[in-house]
Amino acid sequence: MASLLESSWQYMITNFSDFQLSCLGSFIVHESVFFLSGLPFVLLERLGFLTKYKIQAKTNTPAAQLKCIMRLLLYHFCINLPVILVSYPVFKLMGMRSSLPLPPWKEVVSQLIFYFFLEDFVFYWGHRILHTKWLYQHVHSVHHEYATPFGLTSEYAHPAEILFLGFATIVGPAITGPHVLTLWLWISLRVLETVEAHCGYHFPWSPSHFIPLYGGSDFHDYHHRLLYTKSGNYSSTFVHMDWMFGTDNGYRKLKAMKTTEAEAESKQM
Repeated sequence: MASLLESSWQYMITNFSDFQLSCLGSFIVHESVFFLSGLPFVLLERLGFLTKYKIQAKTNTPAAQLKCIMRLLLYHFCINLPVILVSYPVFKLMGMRSSLPLPPWKEVVSQLIFYFFLEDFVFYWGHRILHTKWLYQHVHSVHHEYATPFGLTSEYAHPAEILFLGFATIVGPAITGPHVLTLWLWISLRVLETVEAHCGYHFPWSPSHFIPLYGGSDFHDYHHRLLYTKSGNYSSTFVHMDWMFGTDNGYRKLKAMKTTEAEAESKQM
């Protein structure tokens, strides 16, 4: 497997420049993972499949789904892609490379873990700031147009928010200068995580059942259902920041209440 990966990578660096792999390659990876992982949830909602796992009974209209997709394509090409191009010199300055040898797996894993926790920390405070009254009304309310998320809504936001919270995603790689392979893995995992958090379904196989501290769809869906002054659950990936600062109190009370009700119903049966 390692030799196959290295030979495939050798082919890429022989036929494409470092700039092409770092910028256009990263954009293609993002778009592919985002739409391939997000579109199935659009179909699930539209066709009414697996409704017993759906968190909210409400569904989005096909027109609302199409509006989200078209706006995302506009923002991805007019905002995300230019940001990637402009960021390239910074990443190169910090040591990013695409050449062989590929980084050892321990280095890749350690960097990815660092990126996730750093991103979650920065995102928490940025997201919490966006829930102050003025910023919510003029910026963050765009993201909350969809009170019932469906995966692709994870990146539906005001252009200012895309730039503001996007900093949380790129700050880790920007300060460490990873190999392009590590960058692609980070982009893929981060996209899969945010799509899952906004998918609107809580499956028995959801990562939150198996990964410690991971919030997932159930944790973040609560954030979308409430008014901005009472929402909480501001973290992007994990739950520890909200727990430390008490911004998940409402969510925890609701979960405790549902558990109590379920236990009472089971006793009556």
